[in-house]
Amino acid sequence: MAAIKVHGSPISTATQRVLVCLEEKGLDYEFSLVNMGAGDHKKHPFISLNPFGQVPALEHGDLKLFESRAITQYITHENLDKGTNLLCTGKQMAILGVWLEVEAQHFEPIASKLNFEIIFKPMFGMQTDPAAVEDNQAKLAKVLDVYESRLAESKYLACDCFTLADLHHLPNLQLLLTSQCKKLFDSRPHVAAWAADITARPTWAKVLSLQKN
Repeated sequence: MAAIKVHGSPISTATQRVLVCLEEKGLDYEFSLVNMGAGDHKKHPFISLNPFGQVPALEHGDLKLFESRAITQYITHENLDKGTNLLCTGKQMAILGVWLEVEAQHFEPIASKLNFEIIFKPMFGMQTDPAAVEDNQAKLAKVLDVYESRLAESKYLACDCFTLADLHHLPNLQLLLTSQCKKLFDSRPHVAAWAADITARPTWAKVLSLQKN
């Protein structure tokens, strides 16, 4: 079987999403570092893999994929008999589909804006916009209220097992928990327990350790 090759950056949340999926599945893969500081993600040869010039991209034999959530679904469905299941059974697959959409459409847009303002702007010597932070914290609180209700009924978002719906949250969630936004999670007991549970997975610790290499 052809080797899996992931092109990306260990500080990219989208790259982390793919890497933790591969780790959960226990798959061997090659990681190819894309020097984003030098703009290599906007140049050839990388843009032959992703014409939008964004990491990550995956190669598996003659298959080339971009968009992290599409990649994780490919990895999961192609390796059903390996590692963590990451899916639900029966009608709960439809529930999984709902929460995959919730992460992508409701959680990620707000979380990524907050992380950009609070974490990435200072990292690059830019000024944080307090009004944008306040506005998006209010939006995140409303989303987390929905999560609190859901997690009062189910240990994880889609069912009682850890799935892609939970995994997809990990990169942005991890950053939020290192910021002033942590209080929004801590004030909701079911959300707090879920966040602590999924961020404590050994596979996630392994992905985070790549940032130190």
